[in-house]
Amino acid sequence: MYVTGMRPSLDVLADDTRRVLLTLLTLEGEVCVCELEAAIDQLQPVVSRQLAILRDSGWVTARRDGRRMFYGIAAVPEWARLILRALSEGGVPPATLRRMRARLARFEGRPPGLGRAVA
Repeated sequence: MYVTGMRPSLDVLADDTRRVLLTLLTLEGEVCVCELEAAIDQLQPVVSRQLAILRDSGWVTARRDGRRMFYGIAAVPEWARLILRALSEGGVPPATLRRMRARLARFEGRPPGLGRAVA
């Protein structure tokens, strides 16, 4: 159910990195910035900037736990959920998505105790 006051903007989906981040968050659930850095093989400032754009546009939420920032998919309307599902089912090339999820699975800095969604 869509409960926030901000409607997600479609403009942000024009960027490849943001589409990839949304896809990973859809498939993995809440994820730490450090994990996303490892998954997409980008530096923290790049990842954080793209996540800030997604947050400001209503697609993701942020939560701080100590020194770590965690991001997850926001409560979005049904049309936005359909877009997220489409991204996770082929909006990002499957080979690229497999590589990123494999890097994420191998990342040794993953915070313990987080429940993970499964594809």
